[in-house]
Amino acid sequence: MSTAAILAGGQARRFGGRTKALLPLGRQRIIDRLLLALGVVVDDVLVVMNAQHAPEREFLDLGNATVVRDEFPNAGPLGGLQRALTVSPAPCTLVLAGDMPFLTRRFLARLLELGLDETAADAVVPRTRDGWHPLCACYRASCLQRIEERIARGELKTSDLLRDLKTRVLTDDELASYNPDGALLFNVNTPTDYARALSIGAYRVDSESAREP
Repeated sequence: MSTAAILAGGQARRFGGRTKALLPLGRQRIIDRLLLALGVVVDDVLVVMNAQHAPEREFLDLGNATVVRDEFPNAGPLGGLQRALTVSPAPCTLVLAGDMPFLTRRFLARLLELGLDETAADAVVPRTRDGWHPLCACYRASCLQRIEERIARGELKTSDLLRDLKTRVLTDDELASYNPDGALLFNVNTPTDYARALSIGAYRVDSESAREP
């Protein structure tokens, strides 16, 4: 049994409170792109929403994905991670932010493979020149207690959690073959980021069309 969790809630203060996972990108929403990529990688997908900021009706058309609510709605992404690991039946869960439109099946399969293989590590997390990417990572069930302890203390910065974990780092060199245009781990935080994502998506479509016979 393999499980992925998409963290689709959050206040999105820098995006006017809009649910970023539901933003359209071409013919699909960002969350649809993630679900399509995950469909051949894992057996089950959880969508973790923050009920205070994302009405459930917005997540009614997600196919076989299971929608769950944060247990700690004011704990930010760490609360979403806590809920994902609480609900997931898998020993290692692939956790993704809901605002990452350019993740690929091949990369997600590799990330999950590492998460399952690296049994001495609590988590497998990419780290690039931009820093850690803790919301595109694999976490073992062993992380749950330390996550809950941080929430109880009000220490909610997700990257700080990694100080408490045995982490297998996925380096820039290892990412290179999955990330030819540098957009693999791109996420949408602001309207400017969204405009860039639309440009990247349009460029990729144009590039694919140019290769057609």
